[in-house]
Amino acid sequence: MTASDLTALLKYTDCRIVADDASFLHLLTDSRKLTDAAATLFFAIRTKRNNGANYVAGLYAKGVRNFVVCSDMDDAVRDGLLALTDANYWFVKDVVAALQRVAEHHRLQYDIPVVGITGSNGKTIVKDWIVQLLSSDHNIVASPKSYNSQIGVPLSVWQLVESNDFAVFEAGISETGEMEQLRNVIQPTIGIFTNIGQAHDENFLTRHQKVAEKLQLFTHCKVLIYCLDHKEIHSVLSEKESFHGINRFTWGSTDENSVQLVETIVKDHSTVLKVRRNDMSSNAVFDIEIPFVDRASVENAMHCITLLIYLGYSCEAIASRCRSLMPVAMRLEMGEGINNCLLINDSYSLDINSLSIALDFVQHERQHFNKTLIISDILQSGLPEERLYSQVALLIAQRGINKLIGIGDAIIRNRDLFSGIKTSFYRSTEEFLLKHSLSDFQNETILLKGARVFCFEKVAKVLQRKRHETIMEVNLDALIHNVNYYRSRIEPSTKLMAMVKASSYGAGKVEVANTLQFNHVDYLTVAYCDEGVELRRNGITLPIMVMNPEEESFDNIIRYNLEPDIYSFRILQLFSDAANIYADSHKPVAIHIELDTGMHRLGFASGDIPRLAELLSSSDSPLVVRSIFSHLACSEDAAMDDFTRLQISRFQSDSSRLKSLLGRGDILCHILNSSGITRFPEAQMDMVRLGIGLYGISPEPDVQRKLMPVSTLKTRISQVKDIPLGDSVGYNRRWIAQRDSRIAIIPIGYADGFSRSLGYGKGSVEINGLQAPVIGSVCMDMCFVDVTDVPCSEGDEVVLFGSATQLCRMAQSAGTIPYEILTSVSPRVKRVYVSE
Repeated sequence: MTASDLTALLKYTDCRIVADDASFLHLLTDSRKLTDAAATLFFAIRTKRNNGANYVAGLYAKGVRNFVVCSDMDDAVRDGLLALTDANYWFVKDVVAALQRVAEHHRLQYDIPVVGITGSNGKTIVKDWIVQLLSSDHNIVASPKSYNSQIGVPLSVWQLVESNDFAVFEAGISETGEMEQLRNVIQPTIGIFTNIGQAHDENFLTRHQKVAEKLQLFTHCKVLIYCLDHKEIHSVLSEKESFHGINRFTWGSTDENSVQLVETIVKDHSTVLKVRRNDMSSNAVFDIEIPFVDRASVENAMHCITLLIYLGYSCEAIASRCRSLMPVAMRLEMGEGINNCLLINDSYSLDINSLSIALDFVQHERQHFNKTLIISDILQSGLPEERLYSQVALLIAQRGINKLIGIGDAIIRNRDLFSGIKTSFYRSTEEFLLKHSLSDFQNETILLKGARVFCFEKVAKVLQRKRHETIMEVNLDALIHNVNYYRSRIEPSTKLMAMVKASSYGAGKVEVANTLQFNHVDYLTVAYCDEGVELRRNGITLPIMVMNPEEESFDNIIRYNLEPDIYSFRILQLFSDAANIYADSHKPVAIHIELDTGMHRLGFASGDIPRLAELLSSSDSPLVVRSIFSHLACSEDAAMDDFTRLQISRFQSDSSRLKSLLGRGDILCHILNSSGITRFPEAQMDMVRLGIGLYGISPEPDVQRKLMPVSTLKTRISQVKDIPLGDSVGYNRRWIAQRDSRIAIIPIGYADGFSRSLGYGKGSVEINGLQAPVIGSVCMDMCFVDVTDVPCSEGDEVVLFGSATQLCRMAQSAGTIPYEILTSVSPRVKRVYVSE
């Protein structure tokens, strides 16, 4: 979209345009998430607590030149904005409405199936499961996380690109008049209404009114999928004449549905759904097994199953895919609690419907017989207190809760409703933490359900078992910062390929890939097929190159639309044969050609090019070349610059010759890695590959100063001991105290990726800003550090690496490189993702 397009779209808008040919690739509403300044359009949204106009000057300083701002502002503020003379401004009455209008226009450019999902619960899980089930057949774009609001929906829809052939967006509302705007943005062709509950009841006159408002999303759909057992949904559809034209494809427990759930059989770790298609002549019942046991998962899965049936998938194919459904990371968290308890933390939100779902989950948890509910007051339910807590008491009785702890004045006023179980009540979270004995919790399942204002995260912290305290903290904001830095070093037309192999250099491939996809990198690269499959099954739709394709994985490479690195005639022939077997005959299979220009690891030699071109040009070949690339052997080493330039020259010659023989000028060419991007900018070509630089490491001091560390490996001191002169520490007495000393034992060892070579005084860690040498032998699960000169106590934080200096020092001490240190951190070390 260009500035002139936007002016035409936002009719009658007051604007100041100095560059009407400016174009936008990115819509921004949060100034902290800036990626590509020159191609960004910032919407300065005003809320009760903040005003986006306050961030215009800061974004302008970073290179943003296009702003949509509220026209209702002081003259002084407006004059300040206009003083930025080369910025484009559109002054509008409603900035959010302008954002929605832009997204609506963008959606109109795509004629593809679009699934719109709404309901009180389950929207995000159903969306993510649809992506899992269909990702092998479609290039799907979906709402990231829970982007279902008036702002989140347009940002989600803006993600649509030419390669997408299927879309799934969720929509959430909290009051009347909101859904019509979201409908115009999403324009769904297929609708799914998950369920209706009490959330936001207080903002509607009646439950019927809320159902009718949500149904506005589907007024132009070809079909609506919902459960006929939800009578309120069906009732409004039947009563309101405006909904009579919506085609319905329902599921439920009776034979009047298109898809009938005949029976559910709950096993220890899975549920068998016995499903019948009533729109078929056959009365056959199919078994579809899902790896979940709670009722909410059954309902969510049935929505997905019904969608796949509507799309024409056989029950056999659906059953095969449903067996592999993976849990979606939602707000409910489950972990080990104190005193052999199981702690289930679902304290993000609290209403009757979400309480019922959480209690159902607890009921099917088999680890402990005794089950405890810690619950706060339920706020803004729209129900009279006695009626509300009578429903809570009934749910507790039905779900087998043995003990109730209530926190808040309202639940105390209704304490007499909870009979037949052990109860205790407190007026505040602080009173509970002060007065309730932790020894009261023994060998039981504990469910936390609290409204946000009760700060149940404090309760969770106390009840969590203190586990292995070693973590890898991954700063996603730093990752985005580094992407933006390298973007600033390449031409706007140059594409960016990000390396996420080796679990994104130890940072976690799915989380990192999601962040990169949302921040508009062009390509991802993995080492092996299974890494790419995992990304696809977690909603990653970006093109993915596989650098080490193995013959036994060719079917999955094709099925999941991955793109292999072809580096030899043998691999070319084998993959071509596989493509003829597994690929859709009407859909070409993308590959990447690797040339050997001097590294001599993998790749075709210069002399191979004529034969390679002949095979690729064969009329019966199903393969299409997406890119040609090569690897630089020493781009970071100034002493080897002549060799690097020789490699670049060879690549330019060989790739040009191959493209000419193929008669293809559109093939991407790339050779630069992280150091190449900054040291040889003249060789950017069509794309660059960003690896270690993405994670905040560069051998160039000037570049390193501009990067931010992404991964920090940290732990805490388990114990501090005084060691007399002459005493030894650790296995084989490898360290003898040369003076009266203090040592700290920290819970990290070689099984966590902390190399044994860092022992014996070679490595060091940081405690309270000071370096403490590693002494003695590094054990499997712990090691020792000398803290004689480092003031510290048990429980103090220990940083093994965080800054580039620390990481490089550790690598040097271990006799290796930063790459190995990052990728050696064991999977058992928990990754914790942080973002402001």
